[in-house]
Amino acid sequence: MHKLRSFSVAKLAKVLSRVSPRLKSTGGRPSAPLGSRILTNPDDIFKHNMWDHVQWTELDKENARQKAEENSCVQIPLKEQGAKSHATNTCLHDQLAAYPLSTRSSTETRPHHRNTDTSNQETCQGAALEKNEAHIQTTTFPGQHASFRILEVGCGVGNSMFPIVNCIKGTDAFLYCCDFSPCAIQLVKDHPEYDDSVCHAFVHDICEEVASFPFPPQSLDVILAVFVLSSIHPDRLQGVVNRLSTYLKHGGTFLFRDYGRHDFSQLRFKKGRCLSENFYTRGDGTCVYFFTKEEVHDLFSNAGLEEIQNLEDRRLQVNRGKKVVMHRVWMQSKYRKTYPPSPS
Repeated sequence: MHKLRSFSVAKLAKVLSRVSPRLKSTGGRPSAPLGSRILTNPDDIFKHNMWDHVQWTELDKENARQKAEENSCVQIPLKEQGAKSHATNTCLHDQLAAYPLSTRSSTETRPHHRNTDTSNQETCQGAALEKNEAHIQTTTFPGQHASFRILEVGCGVGNSMFPIVNCIKGTDAFLYCCDFSPCAIQLVKDHPEYDDSVCHAFVHDICEEVASFPFPPQSLDVILAVFVLSSIHPDRLQGVVNRLSTYLKHGGTFLFRDYGRHDFSQLRFKKGRCLSENFYTRGDGTCVYFFTKEEVHDLFSNAGLEEIQNLEDRRLQVNRGKKVVMHRVWMQSKYRKTYPPSPS
């Protein structure tokens, strides 16, 4: 009988580094954790497409602050925000159906979820979640025999999930992947590399408080969210991270990658695209928030997770043909669910 090989967070990070060079992750804080291509001679700037560990001057910081202030001085009224949200939700599924797998994953194209007051619903929502979770724990569920379980939130059409699937075949690991779009999930399931013996794709909106997952709480070793949380209204982010964290095992890891404050994509927004502070709507109606290190730390710490890594990845992205230089800022973080204190 074939002996199953074990899987680990370190192996997952290695897989992700092959999926995209921007997803590299390390367990500590080495001198060059995100790459080692350093621009030492300004004359060499157009020799490569990307430079790592770029230090911003005070002038760079001030120019970025001014651009963000200018493009956010006019905010979209709340009534119009609601209309845009409805229009996006009704058409985005059709747009995803036309996405080939080689294009951008829908993890970077989430619709804006309106901020609603759910304070009066908390009691019934909690009861519904407990009922759903109790039901799962007393029945079989996909991947229940695996000893290492991964959840990719916002998998889109599978651009990052299939390299992971191919890597974990023959191991005792199992991958869950979800997306709010039924069209995206159907594309994933129709893909020739989809294998339900090692993965399970399902439709799920992580902003829905009462929606249940097909696995019990404290059953996941890793949760992966890459360019997903930025698409959620900032007032709802903490609730989303809190709920996701309940599904991590003690010692489990939350891997996070997303846009940082004053990234080039924030500064190029025109006036009239701002929904709220550092939160914008794109031309296709999807939305994006730009994080700081402090916000990321608070978001995961408030969910009861311990910081392993929280880095601001500043790079120069270069268009050598057009001789254009872009300052990119991405957040890369790793947080762990701590073990409960031992009884005295």
